[in-house]
Amino acid sequence: MHKHELQWFSSTEDLPWVEELIDQISLLPHTADGARVNLTVTSETFQILEGFGGCFNELGFTALAHLSDQDRETVMHALFHPEGEQRFSICRLPIGASDYALDWYSLNEQDGDYAMEHFSIERDQLMLIPYIKEALALNPDLKLFASPWSPPTWMKFPKSYNYGTLRWEPEILEAYALYFVKFVEAYRAEGITIHQVHVQNEVVADQKFPSCVWTGEQLRVFIRDYLGPAFVQHNLDTEIWLGTINAPEPWDEWLKKKSTDYDAFASVVLSDPEAYKYVKGVGYQWAGKHAIQRTVQSYPELRYMQTENECGDGENTWFYAKYIFNLYQHYFMNGVNAYIYWNMLLEPRGRSTWGWEQNSMLTIDPAVGQAVRNPEYYVMKHFSRFTSPGAVRVGLKGPWSGNAVAFKGTDGRITLVISNPFDEQRTLNLNSNSSLHSFVLAPQSFHTIVLN
Repeated sequence: MHKHELQWFSSTEDLPWVEELIDQISLLPHTADGARVNLTVTSETFQILEGFGGCFNELGFTALAHLSDQDRETVMHALFHPEGEQRFSICRLPIGASDYALDWYSLNEQDGDYAMEHFSIERDQLMLIPYIKEALALNPDLKLFASPWSPPTWMKFPKSYNYGTLRWEPEILEAYALYFVKFVEAYRAEGITIHQVHVQNEVVADQKFPSCVWTGEQLRVFIRDYLGPAFVQHNLDTEIWLGTINAPEPWDEWLKKKSTDYDAFASVVLSDPEAYKYVKGVGYQWAGKHAIQRTVQSYPELRYMQTENECGDGENTWFYAKYIFNLYQHYFMNGVNAYIYWNMLLEPRGRSTWGWEQNSMLTIDPAVGQAVRNPEYYVMKHFSRFTSPGAVRVGLKGPWSGNAVAFKGTDGRITLVISNPFDEQRTLNLNSNSSLHSFVLAPQSFHTIVLN
């Protein structure tokens, strides 16, 4: 093959991004039985890729402010420009405060304002909206989805941002559906399209940060009787997604209690035809990884998303990046159309306002004013850099298929993303479209191989 027909990029802890030379790739002899081949790209096709992205949070915006104008432009270009390093195409934002806001707030704290007359995105206009508009200027086709971490406190019991549940009264449910409508309309007035809303961040998270617990039955009723009809009434084409479902931890203990009720959220909502008709997709994150396989199997016609990458402990190690690679592989092999990182950038240690230190793709140290690309930045780059929305996941078979994902782009190119999780180098003998090539994969490494 000529050089422009095959590209190979590798990452190790010491060399985080290297374009390997073409002479390091050997052509395998064609053998009748293919005995030397340990990975084959098949003609099977699966889900359509919608893309990759991260979440816009206030603490990310404040970290970004530590950069010079030129360095800030470089970072934003790398993340969002269609010819940048990551080429993000779908991103998330909170409705009100996430746990990575500077402090906790909602978009209407006027007690009893059922008509949403005091609804306001004034707070968002300070940080989130400038952050988003900066990204949209680089990629006007960027898709956005949003979810609340907590309803306004007066809609909850107890009356607090953290812990608790939504008050289950008709006037509250109607007002909360209107809250979503007002959010979509207010952002549209800013020139920002909200393409999807997900009903609640982490439906089983009863946390000390903004949160609200839902049951599957509550999600079913709210979508069926309130949110769906409200979107129709106000002529909104914003999609309603069943998300973000995190499922309980520890999963095994919950299964013992629930017996065969393996999916007390998606199955409850989607089995109701009147609720189902409003739902365009399902978002899973964290322990939701245990449930996604069954949901995709039951409802293959819907779209799916991994909505929040697991976020570590702020140390940004290569060891944790290897775990994260496995999450990408798991979710794509189980049917997701998109994979969303959590915080794209944070200050060192990534401490939230409530004390949890978390990983980020980039770290920006206020004392230095420079952006450092962390190991998970390169994991994302291996998946996102050479794929684009519209690509189709294709089949793999052979011993290496459990460590790999492959996509076929609209231009016919095959992008194979693969890891070598072993402590010694291993040889990948790849068969793609009857072309046989051998790659020596370094220990504990990630790779992207692009074949035309």
